[in-house]
This record gives sequence, C-alpha cells and structure tokens, in this order.
Amino acid sequence: EVQLVESGGHWVQTGGSLKLSCAASGFTNDNYAIAWFRQAPGKEREVVSCLKRSDGTTFYSDSAKGRFTISRDSAKNTVYLQMSSLKPEDTAVYYCAADLTGTGYGCYDQSAIGAWGQGTQVTVSS
Repeated sequence: EVQLVESGGHWVQTGGSLKLSCAASGFTNDNYAIAWFRQAPGKEREVVSCLKRSDGTTFYSDSAKGRFTISRDSAKNTVYLQMSSLKPEDTAVYYCAADLTGTGYGCYDQSAIGAWGQGTQVTVSS
C-alpha cells in the first residue's frame, strides 16, 4: 500500500520561502508520478506541481512557475516542494498525491490519483 506523509507546512510571511516534504513508501515499481495539490478555503483542489518518477519530467501550474520547484531525493524516498516569493493567495492545505496509473495523467487530473497524503497547512500573510 502506498503511503504519503507531508510535512513542513506552517505560517510564513509574504515574500518568504517554505519547503514541503512528502515521504513516500509502498511503491512496487517506478511507473508513477508524485504531485502536489493544494486546496484553499472555499476553492477546489488544484494541482501545483508534479514529477514523473520514470523520466523525471516535471510540471508546474501557471501560479507555481518561476516560484516553486519540485525535486526528489531517491535515497530518502522523499519529494520536496520548494516554494519562494510566497503570496497570501498561496495559503492552502497542500497535499502530496501519487498517480499510480503510469500515464502521468495525475499531473493534470486528480481523478487519476490513487493515493493522498493527509495534507499540511501553509499560511502566508504579512
């Protein structure tokens, strides 16, 4: 069973930086993708960034491009989301998610997500 555990979320001042971690376990092959989603109060959950384990391909939403970086530490089985130049509109619960279909569709469509973490709260304010 795939398990995902996020950490690193907390309050940060506008313009600041934060690094989220997703410890992943239970994968039986490398044919999966890890995505970061977020959900702000009253809004739908949206994908922020994604990384395909098989070829290292990354994806960023328009709001994340240039400010967020997704990376992986294979030795620690951990995926990171480095966020910088944070804005109040980045305030949300951030979820780590795994697309186990092998298609990478989970990078764009959460219906392809097979496992979710519990979420970690990020709050940005001045």
